[in-house]
Amino acid sequence: MHIDFLRDVFRRSSDKEAVVWLDQTSSYAWLVDAVETWTGFLRDRRLAPGTVVSLEADFSPTAIALLLALVNEGAIIVPLTPSVEAKKPEFRKIAQVEATISISGDDRAQLVNTGVEATHELIAGVRSAGHPGLVLFSSGSTGTSKAAIHDFVPLLEKFKVPRHSLRTLTFLLFDHIGGVNTLLYVLSNAGCVVTVPNRSPDLVCAAIEKHRVQLLPTSPTFINLLLASEAYRHHDLSSLEVVTYGTEVMPASTLERFHRLFPRVRLQQTYGLSEVGILRAQSRSADSLWVKVGGDGFETRIVDGMLQIRARSAMLGYLNAPSPFTADGWLPTGDAVDVDGEYLRIRGRQSEL
Repeated sequence: MHIDFLRDVFRRSSDKEAVVWLDQTSSYAWLVDAVETWTGFLRDRRLAPGTVVSLEADFSPTAIALLLALVNEGAIIVPLTPSVEAKKPEFRKIAQVEATISISGDDRAQLVNTGVEATHELIAGVRSAGHPGLVLFSSGSTGTSKAAIHDFVPLLEKFKVPRHSLRTLTFLLFDHIGGVNTLLYVLSNAGCVVTVPNRSPDLVCAAIEKHRVQLLPTSPTFINLLLASEAYRHHDLSSLEVVTYGTEVMPASTLERFHRLFPRVRLQQTYGLSEVGILRAQSRSADSLWVKVGGDGFETRIVDGMLQIRARSAMLGYLNAPSPFTADGWLPTGDAVDVDGEYLRIRGRQSEL
């Protein structure tokens, strides 16, 4: 029900490559069948709608199919990748995880009931709506990780508008709002999800060359690593059309050097937060740090030099912290910005300036 629009896309694109994993390809026809198979598995295991399930995996064919099956079955999904291995017990406890699905290195899945009963009022709210949910943890770089809970239905809405079909490398993590956004964007436009076993510059460049990747969503930190390693010199990156970057402030020197080395690649700044999702963004130019953010379902305003966002896809709240929203529904992002007409320049977190 919730992913019917995606299934329609998949069926119309049945012969196209959907996922590349360990250099093996899976088609959209395979993905349709896999989602059905895992839906049957969840029903056989009597996984009720509204069950809080941790999906412990990185990008893989099974992880993608299971995520879609869980959304369709109305589960509240807590994606957890190996990058947070040490924190998994803490995160399961905060999210009141009732069942875990772990996916092994050979892409096999195992479901285990935890015996926990989720009682948080925000979880109860998602259940009463009859909608799937999504719980994402912040990095916790400034303290304890916060657990943002979303109604998954508003997050899906923007992907019903057709956009460009691109072969895309999944650099951002499976349990990061950017990774979830990348996955849904690619699948909703019948693009190809190209996975990598790790995110080193050489492996990323090799995957771009081998699988003719067109879009690389990444971070300024990785772009710096790429330039410093000079891995790009050893691979054919001519297929690459767009590099999007977010998650942190881009140094002007890095932007200038990248643009000089890759003049044909469009460099596009993005902006998003676990609390509100990913906004549509338009850079003033490929070599500019000024960006216009917003899009359907998003509003922005500047209060005392700080960016605030109001979004239809905003989280319902935190499972382990007070609501950060203002009385009229705006999220203070904590990001200081400069303003030039419709364009913003993100200066960074107020605490870091």
